[in-house]
Amino acid sequence: MLNVSQAVSGELVLDTLVETLLRTAIEHAGAERGLLLVPRGGDLAIQAEATTSGSAVRVRLGETPVSAAALPASVVRYAARTHERVLLDDAAGHHPFATDAYLRAQPARSVLCVPLVKQGALVALLYLENTLAPHVFTPARLAVLQVLASEAAMALENSRLYRELQEREAQIRRLVDANIIGIVHFTVDGRIHEANDVFLAMVGYDREDLVGGHVSWREITPDAWHAADAQALAELAATGSCAPFEKEYVRKDGRRVPVLVGAAVFEGRPDEGVAFVLDLTERKRAEEALHQAQMELAHVARVVTLGELTASIAHEINQPLTAVVTNGAACLRWLQRDRPDLDEACAAVQRVVAEGRRASDVLRRIRGLVQRAPAVLTPLPLQETIEEVLLLVRAEARRQQITLGTVFGADVPPVLGDRVQVQQVLLNLVRNSMEAMSAVVDRPRALHVQTQRQAVGGVLVSVQDSGIGLRAEAVEQMFEPFFSTKPGGMGMGLRISRAIVEAHGGQLWAIPNAEHGATFPFTLPTGAEERG
Repeated sequence: MLNVSQAVSGELVLDTLVETLLRTAIEHAGAERGLLLVPRGGDLAIQAEATTSGSAVRVRLGETPVSAAALPASVVRYAARTHERVLLDDAAGHHPFATDAYLRAQPARSVLCVPLVKQGALVALLYLENTLAPHVFTPARLAVLQVLASEAAMALENSRLYRELQEREAQIRRLVDANIIGIVHFTVDGRIHEANDVFLAMVGYDREDLVGGHVSWREITPDAWHAADAQALAELAATGSCAPFEKEYVRKDGRRVPVLVGAAVFEGRPDEGVAFVLDLTERKRAEEALHQAQMELAHVARVVTLGELTASIAHEINQPLTAVVTNGAACLRWLQRDRPDLDEACAAVQRVVAEGRRASDVLRRIRGLVQRAPAVLTPLPLQETIEEVLLLVRAEARRQQITLGTVFGADVPPVLGDRVQVQQVLLNLVRNSMEAMSAVVDRPRALHVQTQRQAVGGVLVSVQDSGIGLRAEAVEQMFEPFFSTKPGGMGMGLRISRAIVEAHGGQLWAIPNAEHGATFPFTLPTGAEERG
Protein backbone atom coordinates (compact mmCIF):
# COMPACT_ATOMS: atom_id res chain seq x y z
CA MET A 1 0.00 0.00 0.00
CA LEU A 2 2.88 2.38 0.83
CA ASN A 3 4.45 1.66 -2.56
CA VAL A 4 1.11 2.29 -4.29
CA SER A 5 0.57 5.56 -2.41
CA GLN A 6 4.07 6.86 -3.12
CA ALA A 7 3.95 5.87 -6.78
CA VAL A 8 0.78 7.81 -7.45
CA SER A 9 0.76 10.76 -5.05
CA GLY A 10 4.17 12.12 -5.98
CA GLU A 11 3.47 12.55 -9.70
CA LEU A 12 2.23 15.86 -11.20
CA VAL A 13 2.74 15.35 -14.92
CA LEU A 14 -0.64 14.10 -16.13
CA ASP A 15 0.48 11.62 -18.81
CA THR A 16 3.07 10.08 -16.51
CA LEU A 17 0.55 9.92 -13.68
CA VAL A 18 -2.03 8.16 -15.86
CA GLU A 19 0.54 5.62 -17.03
CA THR A 20 1.72 5.00 -13.46
CA LEU A 21 -1.84 4.65 -12.20
CA LEU A 22 -2.86 2.05 -14.81
CA ARG A 23 0.39 0.12 -14.55
CA THR A 24 0.13 -0.02 -10.76
CA ALA A 25 -3.54 -1.05 -10.87
CA ILE A 26 -2.86 -3.86 -13.36
CA GLU A 27 0.08 -5.16 -11.38
CA HIS A 28 -1.59 -5.11 -7.94
CA ALA A 29 -5.11 -6.18 -8.95
CA GLY A 30 -4.27 -9.11 -11.18
CA ALA A 31 -6.13 -7.62 -14.14
CA GLU A 32 -5.30 -8.25 -17.80
CA ARG A 33 -6.73 -5.01 -19.11
CA GLY A 34 -7.44 -1.64 -17.58
CA LEU A 35 -9.02 1.62 -18.72
CA LEU A 36 -9.03 5.12 -17.22
CA LEU A 37 -12.16 7.07 -18.06
CA VAL A 38 -12.72 10.78 -17.45
CA PRO A 39 -15.84 12.99 -17.55
CA ARG A 40 -16.15 15.09 -20.70
CA GLY A 41 -19.15 17.37 -20.59
CA GLY A 42 -22.15 15.16 -19.98
CA ASP A 43 -20.44 11.96 -21.15
CA LEU A 44 -17.33 9.86 -20.55
CA ALA A 45 -14.16 9.35 -22.59
CA ILE A 46 -11.42 6.73 -22.42
CA GLN A 47 -8.21 8.61 -21.57
CA ALA A 48 -5.81 5.62 -21.53
CA GLU A 49 -5.73 1.82 -21.89
CA ALA A 50 -3.35 -0.70 -20.35
CA THR A 51 -2.94 -4.30 -21.46
CA THR A 52 -0.66 -7.17 -20.37
CA SER A 53 1.61 -9.16 -22.62
CA GLY A 54 3.36 -11.85 -20.67
CA SER A 55 4.93 -10.07 -17.69
CA ALA A 56 4.96 -6.65 -19.39
CA VAL A 57 2.29 -3.97 -19.13
CA ARG A 58 1.74 -1.71 -22.11
CA VAL A 59 -0.06 1.63 -21.70
CA ARG A 60 -1.58 3.54 -24.61
CA LEU A 61 -2.47 7.20 -24.06
CA GLY A 62 -5.03 9.11 -26.09
CA GLU A 63 -8.70 9.97 -25.67
CA THR A 64 -11.40 7.93 -27.44
CA PRO A 65 -15.18 7.94 -26.98
CA VAL A 66 -16.85 5.31 -24.83
CA SER A 67 -18.37 2.54 -27.00
CA ALA A 68 -20.12 -0.77 -26.37
CA ALA A 69 -17.26 -2.53 -28.18
CA ALA A 70 -14.61 -1.24 -25.75
CA LEU A 71 -16.21 -1.88 -22.34
CA PRO A 72 -19.46 -2.68 -20.56
CA ALA A 73 -21.11 0.71 -20.87
CA SER A 74 -23.89 -0.07 -18.39
CA VAL A 75 -21.33 -0.90 -15.68
CA VAL A 76 -19.23 2.26 -16.04
CA ARG A 77 -22.25 4.56 -16.38
CA TYR A 78 -23.80 3.10 -13.23
CA ALA A 79 -20.54 3.63 -11.32
CA ALA A 80 -20.27 7.17 -12.72
CA ARG A 81 -23.84 8.00 -11.74
CA THR A 82 -23.85 6.49 -8.23
CA HIS A 83 -20.16 6.94 -7.34
CA GLU A 84 -20.30 3.32 -6.13
CA ARG A 85 -17.86 0.52 -6.91
CA VAL A 86 -19.15 -2.22 -9.23
CA LEU A 87 -17.62 -5.71 -8.76
CA LEU A 88 -18.61 -8.70 -10.91
CA ASP A 89 -16.85 -11.77 -9.50
CA ASP A 90 -18.11 -13.84 -12.43
CA ALA A 91 -19.27 -11.74 -15.37
CA ALA A 92 -20.49 -14.85 -17.14
CA GLY A 93 -23.00 -15.62 -14.32
CA HIS A 94 -26.21 -13.97 -13.25
CA HIS A 95 -25.96 -10.28 -12.18
CA PRO A 96 -27.81 -6.97 -12.85
CA PHE A 97 -25.62 -6.19 -15.91
CA ALA A 98 -25.93 -9.57 -17.61
CA THR A 99 -27.68 -8.06 -20.63
CA ASP A 100 -24.82 -5.67 -21.42
CA ALA A 101 -23.73 -6.16 -25.04
CA TYR A 102 -20.02 -6.10 -24.21
CA LEU A 103 -20.32 -8.75 -21.48
CA ARG A 104 -22.34 -11.01 -23.76
CA ALA A 105 -19.88 -10.68 -26.63
CA GLN A 106 -16.60 -10.75 -24.68
CA PRO A 107 -15.27 -13.60 -22.52
CA ALA A 108 -14.63 -11.37 -19.49
CA ARG A 109 -14.87 -13.28 -16.21
CA SER A 110 -13.86 -10.77 -13.49
CA VAL A 111 -14.92 -7.10 -13.88
CA LEU A 112 -14.27 -4.15 -11.55
CA CYS A 113 -15.13 -0.46 -11.97
CA VAL A 114 -13.94 1.94 -9.26
CA PRO A 115 -15.02 5.62 -9.25
CA LEU A 116 -12.26 8.07 -8.28
CA VAL A 117 -14.03 10.75 -6.27
CA LYS A 118 -12.70 13.87 -4.57
CA GLN A 119 -14.95 16.01 -2.35
CA GLY A 120 -18.07 14.44 -3.84
CA ALA A 121 -17.06 15.12 -7.46
CA LEU A 122 -16.21 12.40 -9.95
CA VAL A 123 -12.62 12.81 -11.13
CA ALA A 124 -12.25 9.58 -13.14
CA LEU A 125 -13.23 5.91 -13.36
CA LEU A 126 -10.83 2.94 -13.19
CA TYR A 127 -12.10 -0.06 -15.13
CA LEU A 128 -10.31 -3.45 -14.76
CA GLU A 129 -11.06 -6.88 -16.22
CA ASN A 130 -9.64 -10.40 -16.35
CA THR A 131 -10.76 -12.87 -19.02
CA LEU A 132 -9.10 -15.95 -17.53
CA ALA A 133 -10.70 -16.55 -14.16
CA PRO A 134 -13.55 -15.44 -11.89
CA HIS A 135 -13.07 -14.01 -8.38
CA VAL A 136 -9.73 -12.42 -9.33
CA PHE A 137 -10.37 -9.21 -7.40
CA THR A 138 -10.01 -10.57 -3.89
CA PRO A 139 -10.64 -8.52 -0.70
CA ALA A 140 -6.90 -7.99 -0.26
CA ARG A 141 -6.54 -6.69 -3.80
CA LEU A 142 -9.66 -4.55 -3.38
CA ALA A 143 -8.12 -3.00 -0.27
CA VAL A 144 -5.02 -2.02 -2.27
CA LEU A 145 -7.18 -0.66 -5.09
CA GLN A 146 -9.22 1.38 -2.61
CA VAL A 147 -6.04 3.08 -1.40
CA LEU A 148 -5.00 3.54 -5.02
CA ALA A 149 -8.40 5.06 -5.87
CA SER A 150 -8.20 7.54 -2.99
CA GLU A 151 -4.65 8.61 -3.85
CA ALA A 152 -5.37 8.64 -7.58
CA ALA A 153 -8.39 10.93 -7.26
CA MET A 154 -6.33 13.50 -5.40
CA ALA A 155 -3.33 13.09 -7.69
CA LEU A 156 -5.41 13.38 -10.86
CA GLU A 157 -7.11 16.54 -9.63
CA ASN A 158 -3.77 18.06 -8.62
CA SER A 159 -2.30 17.07 -11.95
CA ARG A 160 -5.24 18.66 -13.77
CA LEU A 161 -4.78 21.90 -11.84
CA TYR A 162 -1.05 21.76 -12.46
CA ARG A 163 -1.63 21.32 -16.20
CA GLU A 164 -4.12 24.22 -16.24
CA LEU A 165 -1.56 26.35 -14.40
CA GLN A 166 1.10 25.39 -16.93
CA GLU A 167 -1.24 26.23 -19.80
CA ARG A 168 -2.06 29.61 -18.26
CA GLU A 169 1.62 30.33 -17.70
CA ALA A 170 2.33 29.30 -21.29
CA GLN A 171 -0.41 31.63 -22.53
CA ILE A 172 0.95 34.47 -20.44
CA ARG A 173 4.48 33.72 -21.62
CA ARG A 174 3.30 33.69 -25.25
CA LEU A 175 1.63 37.06 -24.65
CA VAL A 176 4.77 38.47 -23.06
CA ASP A 177 7.07 37.05 -25.74
CA ALA A 178 4.77 38.04 -28.61
CA ASN A 179 6.04 41.60 -28.19
CA ILE A 180 2.73 43.12 -29.26
CA ILE A 181 2.31 45.31 -26.20
CA GLY A 182 4.58 46.35 -23.34
CA ILE A 183 4.14 44.20 -20.23
CA VAL A 184 5.63 45.06 -16.85
CA HIS A 185 5.76 43.15 -13.54
CA PHE A 186 5.93 45.94 -10.96
CA THR A 187 5.57 46.83 -7.29
CA VAL A 188 3.82 49.95 -6.08
CA ASP A 189 7.04 51.37 -4.62
CA GLY A 190 8.36 51.83 -8.16
CA ARG A 191 10.42 48.69 -8.77
CA ILE A 192 10.16 46.79 -12.06
CA HIS A 193 10.92 43.10 -11.55
CA GLU A 194 10.36 42.00 -15.13
CA ALA A 195 9.46 43.57 -18.46
CA ASN A 196 9.28 42.34 -22.03
CA ASP A 197 11.34 43.64 -24.93
CA VAL A 198 8.56 45.91 -26.19
CA PHE A 199 8.50 47.92 -22.97
CA LEU A 200 12.30 48.11 -22.79
CA ALA A 201 12.46 49.37 -26.38
CA MET A 202 9.69 51.84 -25.58
CA VAL A 203 11.70 53.47 -22.79
CA GLY A 204 15.13 52.94 -24.39
CA TYR A 205 16.63 50.68 -21.70
CA ASP A 206 18.18 47.23 -22.17
CA ARG A 207 17.82 44.07 -20.09
CA GLU A 208 21.10 44.74 -18.27
CA ASP A 209 19.61 48.01 -16.99
CA LEU A 210 16.55 46.10 -15.81
CA VAL A 211 18.55 43.34 -14.07
CA GLY A 212 20.76 45.95 -12.47
CA GLY A 213 17.72 47.67 -10.94
CA HIS A 214 18.23 50.86 -12.95
CA VAL A 215 14.65 51.03 -14.30
CA SER A 216 11.98 52.38 -11.94
CA TRP A 217 8.56 53.36 -13.23
CA ARG A 218 8.44 56.24 -10.74
CA GLU A 219 11.81 57.63 -11.84
CA ILE A 220 11.01 57.45 -15.56
CA THR A 221 7.68 59.24 -15.01
CA PRO A 222 7.82 63.06 -15.40
CA ASP A 223 6.69 65.14 -12.41
CA ALA A 224 3.64 66.36 -14.33
CA TRP A 225 2.24 62.80 -14.40
CA HIS A 226 2.76 61.90 -10.72
CA ALA A 227 -0.81 62.95 -9.88
CA ALA A 228 -2.20 60.57 -12.53
CA ASP A 229 -0.05 57.76 -11.13
CA ALA A 230 -1.27 58.50 -7.60
CA GLN A 231 -4.89 58.29 -8.76
CA ALA A 232 -4.18 54.97 -10.52
CA LEU A 233 -2.53 53.55 -7.37
CA ALA A 234 -5.54 54.57 -5.29
CA GLU A 235 -7.80 52.81 -7.79
CA LEU A 236 -5.60 49.70 -7.64
CA ALA A 237 -5.78 49.67 -3.83
CA ALA A 238 -9.57 50.05 -3.87
CA THR A 239 -10.57 47.68 -6.70
CA GLY A 240 -7.49 45.65 -7.65
CA SER A 241 -7.27 47.18 -11.12
CA CYS A 242 -7.22 50.59 -12.76
CA ALA A 243 -8.78 51.78 -15.99
CA PRO A 244 -6.31 52.58 -18.81
CA PHE A 245 -5.02 56.14 -18.65
CA GLU A 246 -2.61 58.24 -20.68
CA LYS A 247 0.74 59.43 -19.36
CA GLU A 248 4.35 59.82 -20.47
CA TYR A 249 7.66 58.11 -19.73
CA VAL A 250 11.10 59.67 -20.00
CA ARG A 251 13.31 57.52 -22.18
CA LYS A 252 16.94 56.81 -21.30
CA ASP A 253 18.01 59.35 -23.93
CA GLY A 254 15.83 62.05 -22.34
CA ARG A 255 13.06 62.06 -24.91
CA ARG A 256 9.48 61.53 -23.85
CA VAL A 257 7.16 58.80 -25.09
CA PRO A 258 3.35 59.03 -24.73
CA VAL A 259 1.78 55.79 -23.49
CA LEU A 260 -1.53 54.24 -22.44
CA VAL A 261 -1.23 52.26 -19.19
CA GLY A 262 -3.61 49.77 -17.56
CA ALA A 263 -2.73 47.68 -14.51
CA ALA A 264 -3.97 45.08 -12.03
CA VAL A 265 -2.51 43.78 -8.76
CA PHE A 266 -2.12 40.09 -7.97
CA GLU A 267 -4.68 38.43 -5.73
CA GLY A 268 -3.34 38.29 -2.19
CA ARG A 269 -0.42 40.60 -3.11
CA PRO A 270 -1.82 44.13 -3.28
CA ASP A 271 1.66 45.70 -3.51
CA GLU A 272 2.58 43.80 -6.68
CA GLY A 273 0.98 43.59 -10.08
CA VAL A 274 1.22 43.61 -13.86
CA ALA A 275 0.83 46.59 -16.17
CA PHE A 276 0.11 46.68 -19.90
CA VAL A 277 1.71 49.61 -21.73
CA LEU A 278 0.80 50.76 -25.24
CA ASP A 279 3.05 53.18 -27.14
CA LEU A 280 0.92 56.10 -28.40
CA THR A 281 3.67 57.76 -30.43
CA GLU A 282 2.24 56.80 -33.81
CA ARG A 283 -1.29 57.65 -32.73
CA LYS A 284 -0.17 61.08 -31.52
CA ARG A 285 1.61 61.64 -34.82
CA ALA A 286 -1.53 60.65 -36.69
CA GLU A 287 -3.61 63.01 -34.54
CA GLU A 288 -1.14 65.81 -35.19
CA ALA A 289 -1.20 65.06 -38.92
CA LEU A 290 -5.01 65.08 -38.84
CA HIS A 291 -5.02 68.36 -36.94
CA GLN A 292 -2.58 69.82 -39.48
CA ALA A 293 -4.77 68.59 -42.33
CA GLN A 294 -7.81 70.19 -40.71
CA MET A 295 -5.87 73.44 -40.36
CA GLU A 296 -4.92 73.28 -44.04
CA LEU A 297 -8.52 72.62 -45.05
CA ALA A 298 -9.69 75.46 -42.85
CA HIS A 299 -7.14 77.75 -44.48
CA VAL A 300 -8.25 76.68 -47.95
CA ALA A 301 -11.88 77.28 -46.97
CA ARG A 302 -11.04 80.78 -45.76
CA VAL A 303 -9.15 81.62 -48.93
CA VAL A 304 -11.96 80.24 -51.14
CA THR A 305 -14.54 82.21 -49.17
CA LEU A 306 -12.53 85.41 -49.40
CA GLY A 307 -12.08 84.80 -53.12
CA GLU A 308 -15.85 84.65 -53.46
CA LEU A 309 -16.09 87.91 -51.48
CA THR A 310 -13.60 89.76 -53.66
CA ALA A 311 -16.16 92.31 -54.82
CA SER A 312 -17.30 93.06 -51.26
CA ILE A 313 -13.72 93.33 -50.02
CA ALA A 314 -12.80 95.65 -52.88
CA HIS A 315 -15.86 97.76 -52.04
CA GLU A 316 -14.94 97.94 -48.34
CA ILE A 317 -11.40 99.07 -49.16
CA ASN A 318 -12.43 101.35 -52.00
CA GLN A 319 -14.86 103.32 -49.80
CA PRO A 320 -12.25 104.62 -47.32
CA LEU A 321 -9.72 105.17 -50.12
CA THR A 322 -12.25 107.24 -52.06
CA ALA A 323 -13.00 109.18 -48.88
CA VAL A 324 -9.27 109.77 -48.36
CA VAL A 325 -8.90 111.18 -51.87
CA THR A 326 -12.04 113.34 -51.52
CA ASN A 327 -11.06 114.75 -48.13
CA GLY A 328 -7.45 115.27 -49.25
CA ALA A 329 -8.65 117.30 -52.24
CA ALA A 330 -10.97 119.31 -49.99
CA CYS A 331 -8.11 120.03 -47.64
CA LEU A 332 -6.02 121.35 -50.53
CA ARG A 333 -8.88 123.60 -51.64
CA TRP A 334 -9.25 125.04 -48.13
CA LEU A 335 -5.52 125.69 -47.95
CA GLN A 336 -5.28 127.22 -51.48
CA ARG A 337 -7.84 129.92 -50.82
CA ASP A 338 -6.69 133.52 -50.67
CA ARG A 339 -7.38 133.26 -46.98
CA PRO A 340 -6.79 129.59 -46.05
CA ASP A 341 -9.51 128.13 -43.82
CA LEU A 342 -7.36 126.20 -41.37
CA ASP A 343 -10.29 124.83 -39.36
CA GLU A 344 -11.88 123.25 -42.42
CA ALA A 345 -8.47 121.98 -43.59
CA CYS A 346 -7.81 120.37 -40.17
CA ALA A 347 -11.25 118.76 -40.21
CA ALA A 348 -10.56 117.36 -43.68
CA VAL A 349 -7.18 115.98 -42.53
CA GLN A 350 -8.87 114.36 -39.54
CA ARG A 351 -11.32 112.67 -41.89
CA VAL A 352 -8.38 111.48 -44.02
CA VAL A 353 -6.76 109.93 -40.94
CA ALA A 354 -10.03 108.27 -39.86
CA GLU A 355 -10.67 106.80 -43.32
CA GLY A 356 -7.04 105.64 -43.54
CA ARG A 357 -7.47 103.80 -40.23
CA ARG A 358 -10.71 102.31 -41.49
CA ALA A 359 -8.94 100.96 -44.60
CA SER A 360 -6.16 99.61 -42.39
CA ASP A 361 -8.70 97.81 -40.20
CA VAL A 362 -10.28 96.18 -43.25
CA LEU A 363 -6.86 95.00 -44.46
CA ARG A 364 -5.99 93.73 -40.96
CA ARG A 365 -9.18 91.67 -40.80
CA ILE A 366 -8.59 90.20 -44.25
CA ARG A 367 -4.96 89.40 -43.45
CA GLY A 368 -6.07 87.70 -40.23
CA LEU A 369 -8.55 85.50 -42.08
CA VAL A 370 -5.98 84.52 -44.72
CA GLN A 371 -3.08 83.81 -42.36
CA ARG A 372 -2.11 80.20 -41.47
CA ALA A 373 -1.44 80.65 -37.76
CA PRO A 374 -2.06 78.36 -34.76
CA ALA A 375 -5.16 79.03 -32.69
CA VAL A 376 -4.72 81.52 -29.85
CA LEU A 377 -7.54 81.47 -27.30
CA THR A 378 -8.12 84.87 -25.74
CA PRO A 379 -11.12 86.70 -24.27
CA LEU A 380 -13.03 87.74 -27.38
CA PRO A 381 -15.82 90.39 -27.52
CA LEU A 382 -18.47 88.81 -29.71
CA GLN A 383 -20.28 91.97 -30.76
CA GLU A 384 -17.14 93.47 -32.27
CA THR A 385 -16.20 90.15 -33.90
CA ILE A 386 -19.63 89.76 -35.51
CA GLU A 387 -19.72 93.35 -36.74
CA GLU A 388 -16.34 92.88 -38.44
CA VAL A 389 -17.64 89.84 -40.32
CA LEU A 390 -20.86 91.58 -41.36
CA LEU A 391 -18.81 94.50 -42.61
CA LEU A 392 -17.14 92.15 -45.11
CA VAL A 393 -20.46 90.94 -46.54
CA ARG A 394 -22.40 94.21 -46.35
CA ALA A 395 -21.85 95.18 -50.00
CA GLU A 396 -22.80 91.69 -51.22
CA ALA A 397 -25.91 91.76 -49.01
CA ARG A 398 -26.98 95.08 -50.52
CA ARG A 399 -26.48 93.71 -54.00
CA GLN A 400 -28.69 90.69 -53.20
CA GLN A 401 -31.23 92.87 -51.37
CA ILE A 402 -30.63 91.07 -48.08
CA THR A 403 -31.38 92.88 -44.84
CA LEU A 404 -28.71 92.33 -42.18
CA GLY A 405 -29.87 92.52 -38.57
CA THR A 406 -28.25 91.94 -35.20
CA VAL A 407 -29.54 91.47 -31.68
CA PHE A 408 -26.82 91.56 -29.04
CA GLY A 409 -27.64 90.52 -25.48
CA ALA A 410 -26.92 93.25 -22.94
CA ASP A 411 -25.18 90.93 -20.47
CA VAL A 412 -23.19 88.80 -22.93
CA PRO A 413 -19.61 88.36 -21.63
CA PRO A 414 -16.53 87.83 -23.82
CA VAL A 415 -15.96 84.27 -25.02
CA LEU A 416 -12.71 82.34 -24.89
CA GLY A 417 -11.73 81.82 -28.51
CA ASP A 418 -9.43 82.42 -31.43
CA ARG A 419 -10.55 85.56 -33.28
CA VAL A 420 -9.67 84.32 -36.77
CA GLN A 421 -11.31 80.91 -36.31
CA VAL A 422 -14.49 82.32 -34.74
CA GLN A 423 -14.74 84.82 -37.59
CA GLN A 424 -14.29 81.98 -40.07
CA VAL A 425 -17.23 80.11 -38.52
CA LEU A 426 -19.39 83.25 -38.61
CA LEU A 427 -18.36 84.10 -42.17
CA ASN A 428 -19.15 80.56 -43.37
CA LEU A 429 -22.58 80.50 -41.70
CA VAL A 430 -23.45 83.98 -42.97
CA ARG A 431 -22.36 83.13 -46.52
CA ASN A 432 -24.38 79.88 -46.44
CA SER A 433 -27.46 81.79 -45.29
CA MET A 434 -27.03 84.37 -48.03
CA GLU A 435 -26.73 81.65 -50.67
CA ALA A 436 -29.83 79.91 -49.26
CA MET A 437 -31.81 83.13 -49.91
CA SER A 438 -30.53 83.75 -53.44
CA ALA A 439 -33.54 82.02 -55.02
CA VAL A 440 -36.16 83.57 -52.70
CA VAL A 441 -38.55 85.99 -54.52
CA ASP A 442 -41.85 85.72 -52.63
CA ARG A 443 -40.75 87.14 -49.27
CA PRO A 444 -38.16 89.52 -47.82
CA ARG A 445 -34.61 88.26 -47.62
CA ALA A 446 -33.50 88.71 -44.02
CA LEU A 447 -30.44 87.52 -42.13
CA HIS A 448 -30.22 87.96 -38.36
CA VAL A 449 -27.29 87.30 -36.03
CA GLN A 450 -28.16 87.10 -32.35
CA THR A 451 -26.19 86.54 -29.15
CA GLN A 452 -27.45 85.67 -25.70
CA ARG A 453 -25.97 84.52 -22.45
CA GLN A 454 -26.57 80.91 -21.37
CA ALA A 455 -27.52 80.00 -17.81
CA VAL A 456 -24.96 77.15 -17.67
CA GLY A 457 -22.00 79.43 -18.42
CA GLY A 458 -21.41 80.26 -22.05
CA VAL A 459 -22.76 82.27 -24.96
CA LEU A 460 -25.22 81.19 -27.67
CA VAL A 461 -24.78 82.69 -31.15
CA SER A 462 -27.50 82.16 -33.78
CA VAL A 463 -27.40 82.86 -37.52
CA GLN A 464 -30.97 82.85 -38.89
CA ASP A 465 -32.17 83.31 -42.48
CA SER A 466 -35.41 83.28 -44.49
CA GLY A 467 -34.03 81.04 -47.22
CA ILE A 468 -35.10 77.71 -48.68
CA GLY A 469 -34.82 75.90 -45.33
CA LEU A 470 -33.64 72.41 -44.41
CA ARG A 471 -35.09 68.95 -44.75
CA ALA A 472 -35.27 67.33 -41.31
CA GLU A 473 -33.55 64.15 -42.51
CA ALA A 474 -30.60 66.17 -43.90
CA VAL A 475 -29.89 68.22 -40.76
CA GLU A 476 -27.06 66.01 -39.46
CA GLN A 477 -25.96 64.95 -42.93
CA MET A 478 -25.04 68.56 -43.67
CA PHE A 479 -22.12 68.32 -41.22
CA GLU A 480 -20.62 65.21 -42.84
CA PRO A 481 -17.45 65.67 -44.92
CA PHE A 482 -17.97 66.34 -48.63
CA PHE A 483 -21.76 66.63 -48.34
CA SER A 484 -23.01 69.74 -50.10
CA THR A 485 -26.36 71.00 -51.39
CA LYS A 486 -24.64 73.67 -53.51
CA PRO A 487 -23.53 72.98 -57.10
CA GLY A 488 -19.74 72.91 -57.07
CA GLY A 489 -19.62 73.10 -53.26
CA MET A 490 -16.65 71.53 -51.44
CA GLY A 491 -18.85 70.04 -48.72
CA MET A 492 -16.30 70.99 -46.04
CA GLY A 493 -17.48 74.39 -44.78
CA LEU A 494 -19.95 73.18 -42.14
CA ARG A 495 -17.70 70.25 -41.19
CA ILE A 496 -14.77 72.59 -40.60
CA SER A 497 -16.99 75.05 -38.74
CA ARG A 498 -18.24 72.32 -36.40
CA ALA A 499 -14.68 71.09 -35.82
CA ILE A 500 -13.58 74.63 -34.91
CA VAL A 501 -16.49 75.15 -32.51
CA GLU A 502 -15.94 71.75 -30.84
CA ALA A 503 -12.22 72.49 -30.49
CA HIS A 504 -13.26 75.62 -28.58
CA GLY A 505 -15.39 73.49 -26.24
CA GLY A 506 -18.73 74.39 -27.84
CA GLN A 507 -21.37 72.86 -30.11
CA LEU A 508 -22.76 73.72 -33.57
CA TRP A 509 -26.04 72.39 -34.95
CA ALA A 510 -28.83 73.25 -37.40
CA ILE A 511 -32.57 73.86 -36.90
CA PRO A 512 -35.23 74.14 -39.65
CA ASN A 513 -37.36 77.25 -38.99
CA ALA A 514 -41.10 76.87 -38.44
CA GLU A 515 -42.03 78.83 -41.59
CA HIS A 516 -39.09 79.68 -43.81
CA GLY A 517 -35.35 79.31 -43.67
CA ALA A 518 -33.05 77.80 -41.09
CA THR A 519 -31.13 78.72 -37.97
CA PHE A 520 -27.55 77.69 -37.21
CA PRO A 521 -26.85 78.11 -33.47
CA PHE A 522 -23.48 77.50 -31.84
CA THR A 523 -22.14 77.88 -28.31
CA LEU A 524 -18.79 79.09 -27.04
CA PRO A 525 -17.38 79.07 -23.49
CA THR A 526 -17.01 82.39 -21.70
CA GLY A 527 -13.72 84.20 -21.30
CA ALA A 528 -11.23 83.78 -18.47
CA GLU A 529 -12.43 86.84 -16.57
CA GLU A 530 -15.99 85.44 -16.60
CA ARG A 531 -14.80 82.21 -15.01
CA GLY A 532 -13.17 84.13 -12.17
